Amino acid sequence: MEIRKAARKQAKIKLALQGPSGSGKTYSALLLAAGLSEYSRIAVIDTENHSADLYAHLGDYSVLQLQKPFSPERYIEAISTCEQAGMEVIIIDSITHEWEGSGGILDIHGNMPGNSFTNWAKMTPRHNAFVQKILESDCHIISTIRTKTDYTLSDKNGKMVPEKVGLKGITRDGMDYEFTIVFDLDIKHFATASKDRTGLFMDKPAYVISEKTGERILQWCNAGIPLEEVIKQVQQSTDIVELRNLLIKYPEYRKKIEPLAIARKEELNAQIINTTKIGNNGTEKS
Repeated sequence: MEIRKAARKQAKIKLALQGPSGSGKTYSALLLAAGLSEYSRIAVIDTENHSADLYAHLGDYSVLQLQKPFSPERYIEAISTCEQAGMEVIIIDSITHEWEGSGGILDIHGNMPGNSFTNWAKMTPRHNAFVQKILESDCHIISTIRTKTDYTLSDKNGKMVPEKVGLKGITRDGMDYEFTIVFDLDIKHFATASKDRTGLFMDKPAYVISEKTGERILQWCNAGIPLEEVIKQVQQSTDIVELRNLLIKYPEYRKKIEPLAIARKEELNAQIINTTKIGNNGTEKS
């Protein structure tokens, strides 16, 4: 076990938009994405029957149409395809199908023979792999989540009018804990933050999401220590202990900097060997 000093690193946002049908999840996701990057670097993984194409007038974003079966592995493949295409923002519209859609987790589990409880031991790792793919992606990821809908009576000009409201998100329990920000959208397209680790939106009045929202989030993401600076520290390290401490200090960058740290370690070891040879011989070898 190691204790290290806390260090704020630059981040890629992992954000969820949840709400009932008609609350504007897809449109709001695209506006958010436009604040994070230019439209040409935005891709929508569309499971919602071509709904992403309805907003093509906004910009030249890309669409990956994901058809059933909506297995976790197909979602993972779709995310990888967007990453390999050089996208900076991936909108998954929606992740509900991975859980409740045709070929999704519940569908697969329901068709498995044998003990239902035992079968979850096989399904949970598959769902967790999908979650980890989102969290470990080098892209900003915006996920939309359908919510179970209900109606409540509201007083409008003296009349009681039924109004659609969103309830619980249709995905695995606890999925909202995985995201940095969760926005709840109502039928009037107003958003409130039910979870917000950035501190930008929590306990603020409901408002309509715009590109400015994405710009604020991007500013927060870029406020930490950039990867380029950490790479520079690795390359300029003067001893192996310093390299080891950098790997401990920046675990989120480990995959990127570990090969560089190994190469720098070999350089430092070579320098020690050469210095020892010089000391033993008394003269420098050519």
